[in-house]
Amino acid sequence: MNTHSPLTILRVAVPSPLRRFFDYLPPKDGKLQAYEPGMRALVPFGKRNVVGVITAILSHTDIAVNKLKPIKRLLDEQPALPPSILTLCNWGIQYYHHSPGDVFKNALPLALRNESTPLIELVDTWQISTKSRLIELASLSRAPKQVNALTTLRNHPNGLTQTLLAGLDIKSPTLKALRDKGLVELHKKEQSYANWATDSVLRETCLTLNEQQQHAVNTVLNTDQPDNDSKLSFATFLLNGVTGSGKTEVYLQTIEHVLKAGKQALVLVPEIGLTPQTLHRFQQRFNVPVLALHSNLTANQRLSVWRQANAGSAAIIIGTRSALFTPMKHPGLIIIDEEHDLSYKQQDGFRYSARDMAIVRAKIEDIPIILGTATPSFESLHNAKEGRYYALPLTQRAGGAKLPTFEITDLRKAELKNGLCKTLIRSMKHELKQGNQILFFLNRRGYSPVLMCHDCGWNATCVMCDARMTYHRQPTHLHCHHCDYQSRINQHCPECNSTDLRAIGQGTERVDENLSELFPKTRIIRIDRDTTRRKEALENHLKQVNTGEPCILIGTQMLAKGHHFPHVTLVVISDIDSGLFASDFRATEHTAQLILQVAGRAGRAEKPGKVILQSHNPEHMVLQSLQQQNYSAFIQHALPERQLTGLPPYGYIAMLRAEAAHADIASRFLEQVVEQFNNMTSQTVEAWGPVPALMMRKAGRFRYQVMLRSNNRLFLHKAIAELLPRIEPLPDSRKVRWHLDVDPVQLD
Repeated sequence: MNTHSPLTILRVAVPSPLRRFFDYLPPKDGKLQAYEPGMRALVPFGKRNVVGVITAILSHTDIAVNKLKPIKRLLDEQPALPPSILTLCNWGIQYYHHSPGDVFKNALPLALRNESTPLIELVDTWQISTKSRLIELASLSRAPKQVNALTTLRNHPNGLTQTLLAGLDIKSPTLKALRDKGLVELHKKEQSYANWATDSVLRETCLTLNEQQQHAVNTVLNTDQPDNDSKLSFATFLLNGVTGSGKTEVYLQTIEHVLKAGKQALVLVPEIGLTPQTLHRFQQRFNVPVLALHSNLTANQRLSVWRQANAGSAAIIIGTRSALFTPMKHPGLIIIDEEHDLSYKQQDGFRYSARDMAIVRAKIEDIPIILGTATPSFESLHNAKEGRYYALPLTQRAGGAKLPTFEITDLRKAELKNGLCKTLIRSMKHELKQGNQILFFLNRRGYSPVLMCHDCGWNATCVMCDARMTYHRQPTHLHCHHCDYQSRINQHCPECNSTDLRAIGQGTERVDENLSELFPKTRIIRIDRDTTRRKEALENHLKQVNTGEPCILIGTQMLAKGHHFPHVTLVVISDIDSGLFASDFRATEHTAQLILQVAGRAGRAEKPGKVILQSHNPEHMVLQSLQQQNYSAFIQHALPERQLTGLPPYGYIAMLRAEAAHADIASRFLEQVVEQFNNMTSQTVEAWGPVPALMMRKAGRFRYQVMLRSNNRLFLHKAIAELLPRIEPLPDSRKVRWHLDVDPVQLD
């Protein structure tokens, strides 16, 4: 801690796109203040005052002191961000070559980015006054509610909060009447948080683990070795378990040990939709505060959870990607569920991987981290093979459940009814007759992906993107799912004026309509973004499914992630072929993961499960490898291809992307970038491009990209660090929007 002097320099991360910190002087008010890294400060920046984070207190700077501005004021009396989060942010700045202010802004809850929000929660607290100690209660006999309130407060001389008094049926009007009489006083006091009892963390009995599960728990807890003190320390564990193998139970029993040691656990899930069911499962097991943190909460709700975690009173924090930055007073364990999921990579602004940064955070905190999945990313598998991760396989389904059988139906020349072959319809009728449930997976929402003129072949395309508009019927409109542009449907073809406009292909809306015709007496439940926009809509749909009544569940990949449907015995996967031939080099990896994740929803209880996949390419290597639910067989085919090209996990890449209103400007800018790159001395890093993005025009702007690739991660980052300062002075840099994406998971 440093007390300011004339030579005190405050280095601040200011929210701006500039890749640098800014130095300031202490405020001019002359107050003697103590400064620490992690405190928030209101600083002048341009013509505005903004909230920044102090990252260092220095005694000198390269900038002339007379050119430095003083901060307006210090906002906190203690750091808003603890040292571990500061270290994590600084790592993120260096690794992702991103603006410091933007990185630190991501680490602060939305409410704390406002200068008026205090770091410490202050609560209204009522206390008795000096006068009330002398008054006789009999003088208030005509106001029994006031007598009750005054008696309660006399028994609690340190005061009670407004919330606690409301719980005792003491209302605000009664308290205000006592205040008007000078008998009670209202104060703002710092909220205090209670810790949980470590001797009674369980609410229900744990399930019995099988041998593989027990080995996984023991390995993470470091109890497999006889000569150790079971002290948890940093290690990365890849919990590679087939769907339904009981990974969640491994999480729960590992967390139990952590809680009994008085430590906290952070659990990340890929989607907001998974948060309520995960929260419920953990609250069902543990008798401790289990809190959720995600973007569907209000800013004040998120701040409340953040404060409780920071104070150590939240035992388990369950959240999506941004919850990574939640401080924990007593960190004990981090869990990344579905570690392979693309949702963990931020796709705009600060393009970080929550999975990778979570591993860095676990190392900083010196705690273990578990990466759980049924379909590990190639990078995680490679790290396990190289010994950087500990591999914990779970090859058996929990409770003796069997993996579902897998059947590929050849659609070539097949006779279809409403898009379904006859054998599939028979299988669906059989399962429904047995009282079972069916999951129909189609990763395309809307009614139809194409609206076409039957006379001239015109397609409805987006005016802003190189993409077809999706036809929706409820309500009727055309919708671009890439830029969100929407329009009405014309009654005539704009090319030939024909009225014969036809919906080609199937989306979830059309499947819903078709299945309702085929199975008129069966409940159809459709779950996609269109049907789950309203609050609690997804939860209400899942409640219907969990009643166990026969139904057909139609959904997109929202249903592929972690959901447990014990009554689903048949999974139908339709129209997955496009993922087998996409231009992105990761396309087959992502498609294989998606197929197995969806297939894993079948037969998770005592009833056997079956998966039917409809394809026009049944001989494709991916489908043949997965027919036995054998992800390892697919990996053995796919990884050698990656190795030949030097792409991840055998090489390291970063993407430089640029977009502009005109294609030639974006292309010319990246040509200038490549020219600067070629002038550098490094020969260990390659630049591929510039080339148009996979979707060249999106939201009205033309997009180009350059891939930087190297076999050595350190060399790649050195080249990027040398290149970035050369980019900003380029003639066209102000005419384009450009960004850097390190370790991209999609090529766009």
